[in-house]
Amino acid sequence: MGTAVEAANKEANGSIAEKKPTVVFVLGGPGSGKGTQCANIVQHFGYTHLSAGDLLRAEIKSGSENGTMIQNMIKEGKIVPSEVTIKLLQRAIEECGNDKFLIDGFPRNEENRAAFEDVTKIEPAFVLFFDCSEEEMERRLLSRNQGREDDNIETIRKRFKVFLESSLPVIEHYDSRGKVRKIDAARPIEEVFESVKAVFTSKNEKAD
Repeated sequence: MGTAVEAANKEANGSIAEKKPTVVFVLGGPGSGKGTQCANIVQHFGYTHLSAGDLLRAEIKSGSENGTMIQNMIKEGKIVPSEVTIKLLQRAIEECGNDKFLIDGFPRNEENRAAFEDVTKIEPAFVLFFDCSEEEMERRLLSRNQGREDDNIETIRKRFKVFLESSLPVIEHYDSRGKVRKIDAARPIEEVFESVKAVFTSKNEKAD
């Protein structure tokens, strides 16, 4: 029995390594506009957009055993283990016909980052970092949607603080390897996308 499980694991790891996907991590604080820019990148450059949060929500909705465990952890205010999120990302990469992926909102911290590289053996081609001041993000979040309960000023500041404390070490790690592409996200959407396009165009030229 154990050998069948081992074989399945080996197969899963083998297929993702053989696929040699291009992975770009997309990081930015709440309200930095990364969701909008991801949609633009998908449209213009043919990437598949994978949101760690969306994958977790879909797994909960599916009613699977894994989904129930995730739901309970979130309810209790616990952080979902890296391995769980990574397995969902890995499965999505393997099941997709594409070989270019934007991974949005992950890794959230250094532990996520190290575990992702360890489990998948994939290092990102680069990290797209949408840099935006706290004041601008606050202004955007408060004006965009009165309906979202986590968009009040105190919660926004907490989310921003969490982002700074947990994600900045990830950005610093990749920056030391020359992999961070920093985008000034405080500008209008069109201007931001011009900068994004320049990053992806130079990447594509290097790849050919």
